[in-house]
Amino acid sequence: MKDQLNELRILAAKAENRRTETGIPRVAMVQGDIPEHMLAAVYDPMINLILQGSKTMTVGDRTLRYDPATYFVMSIDLPAVGAVHAAETGEPYLAVSLTLDPTVLATLLADLPKPMGRYENDPGFSVAAITPELMDAWVRMLRLMGNPDAIAALAPAYEREILFRVLQGPHGWMLREIAAPDTAMARVSLAIQWIRRDFAEPIRVESLAQKAAMSVSAFHRHFKAVTTLSPLQYQKRVRLLQARTLMVASAKSVTAAAFEVGYESATQFTRDYARVFGLPPARDAARILSETRADL
Repeated sequence: MKDQLNELRILAAKAENRRTETGIPRVAMVQGDIPEHMLAAVYDPMINLILQGSKTMTVGDRTLRYDPATYFVMSIDLPAVGAVHAAETGEPYLAVSLTLDPTVLATLLADLPKPMGRYENDPGFSVAAITPELMDAWVRMLRLMGNPDAIAALAPAYEREILFRVLQGPHGWMLREIAAPDTAMARVSLAIQWIRRDFAEPIRVESLAQKAAMSVSAFHRHFKAVTTLSPLQYQKRVRLLQARTLMVASAKSVTAAAFEVGYESATQFTRDYARVFGLPPARDAARILSETRADL
C-alpha cells in the first residue's frame, strides 16, 4: 500500500492550499497550510482521504484526528472547525476528496444486497483506516487527471468502486442511510436543508419534527445522535459561520452581521461568537483580514 500512497501523493502534487478541482466530477484535492478560517464551514457530505500530514475536525463537542492512509466520511451537511498539520518530516498536508452524490449512491445500492441496520447512537461522521482495495480505486481515479479524454467513460465506474469499498467498511452504513429516503438520517438531512435555507428565521423544533415525520423526542434524539448538536445549536453554528463571512468578505459591522443572520441582540451574538471562535467578532475579523493581507 506504500507504493499506492506515494503514487497518490505524486498525482495530487499540483494541488493548491484551497479546494483545487481535478477535472473529475466531484473529486477535488488540497495541499499546504490552509488558513483556519477557511476550514470553519458547513461541510458537504464527502469522503476525504489524507495522503500526507494530518487533520483535526471538530463537530459539536467531538474532535477527530486523521492521518495518512485514513479517510473521513461525512454523511450529512455539518458545521465544523478544522485544522491541518504538516507531516513530522516537514511535507505539507495533502488530501483528496469525493463529494457524495445521493443519486449515484442510490443507483449503486440498487445493485447490492439489502443494507444492514444502522448503529443507533453513532454520529454521521467518522474516521477509518483505508484498505488496499480502496486505495487502488483512488489511484485509478486520480490517474484520469493525466488522461482527460477518459474521464467521461471511466470516472463513473471508479466513483462507484470507491463508494462500494466504503460501503464494505465500518462506516458503510452512513452511505446507505443517506441514500435511502425513509431512514432517520435521511429525515434529519432534510431538516438540515430546511435549517440551512432559512437559517436567519426562528425555528420551532416541533415544526421540523412534523416535517420530518417524527415525534419531537425522536427527532431531537436522532438529530443530536447524527450531528452531536441540537437543532437550535446547529442553526446557531450556521448563523455564526455566515456572520463571519459577512464581516470578512463583505466588511459588515458586527451589529449588521448579527442582525442579518437572525440575531436580535448584538450582545448575545458577541457572546456566542467568542464561545465558538475564541475571540470577539470584531477582533476575530480583524485577525483574519490581517492574515489574509500578509499572505498576498
